[in-house]
Amino acid sequence: MFSRNITDYPEGIVLPVDKPYRWTSADLVRKIKWAACRHFGKKNLKVGHAGTLDPLATGILLICIGPATRRAEELQSSRKQYVAGVCFGGTTPSYDLEKAIDRERPLGGVTQESIRAVLPSFVGEQRQVAPLFSAKSVDGVRAYETARRLLKEAQARGDAFDPGDVLQSSIVNIYDLELLRFDEQFEAPEPVAATEGRGRINVADVRGVPLKHALIRVDCSKGTYIRALARDLGEALGSGAFLGSLRRTENGGYTEADAISIEDVLSLFKTI
Repeated sequence: MFSRNITDYPEGIVLPVDKPYRWTSADLVRKIKWAACRHFGKKNLKVGHAGTLDPLATGILLICIGPATRRAEELQSSRKQYVAGVCFGGTTPSYDLEKAIDRERPLGGVTQESIRAVLPSFVGEQRQVAPLFSAKSVDGVRAYETARRLLKEAQARGDAFDPGDVLQSSIVNIYDLELLRFDEQFEAPEPVAATEGRGRINVADVRGVPLKHALIRVDCSKGTYIRALARDLGEALGSGAFLGSLRRTENGGYTEADAISIEDVLSLFKTI
């Protein structure tokens, strides 16, 4: 339980929060900021995060409160670890389940052995093109805004989504990849239709689509898009691929063992 005086925390507070599924990183910041301002009796209090997590990802999101927000860049630049569920046999415009499958692809070349064989080629420093459905800025416009326009135009034409060359590649470093599990079938999550508020995040219906699934541990640098890695693995195997799940297990020196649920965070601020 935190004291009621923010000055008791001269270095600020860093909370390794386990971000819930279908919450945006901004959702989590807003929720915790409201609780912290109320708890400390402040009308406004600096609250931010170190390293965005996609809405359909879970795991460690570092929330920085007060003076700790000055450490956000330092924490964000740290090594990260993820467990990624990669689905082979199709592609989606967002490279995850937020958008529906736009193209099914053959699965003949996807086996446990072929995945193990291709992983080493993705280890090391390399250039990576981020997903167009991302918060990258292109000429002052968020990439996802351009992506929505291009997707709408493609759907009107009846074409598959093509991100083109809107985004330039950037250098990332993947330190290690390990295949943890391989499944001949993907157990698709229940679809969820987007609604207003925090429920605005869609989960596409991929039930009935033949997909193979690999659970892969990824150790990587800041700026690595795991959705883009899934896309590239699919291209390497000739099958197409997207993320069926993603969990960040390490960030800024914090691990899953340190992660705090949002319910526990709110209890620390005496709001529940």
